[in-house]
Amino acid sequence: MSMETVFVIATFTTPENFGPKPLSMLWLLPLVAAIAIIYKATKLPSIKAANFMKETSILFGSIIVFIIIAALTLHVFAWLITG
Repeated sequence: MSMETVFVIATFTTPENFGPKPLSMLWLLPLVAAIAIIYKATKLPSIKAANFMKETSILFGSIIVFIIIAALTLHVFAWLITG
């Protein structure tokens, strides 16, 4: 095994540190996009480009809206408990 391969594999053995910043939540977007694409690709009976993009966008948006509502609810709940 070459040294380059060892270094590439070694980068996957340590977790990435994102920190507790609101900007870190942007790392959720690629994950949500992958979930929406894969879910719609397995659930739609026939895949046509326009319909697939529309359905995937709707699912992506609804997941993001739910995450925002859940985060705000938890933030308010934590504020009520500690405040």
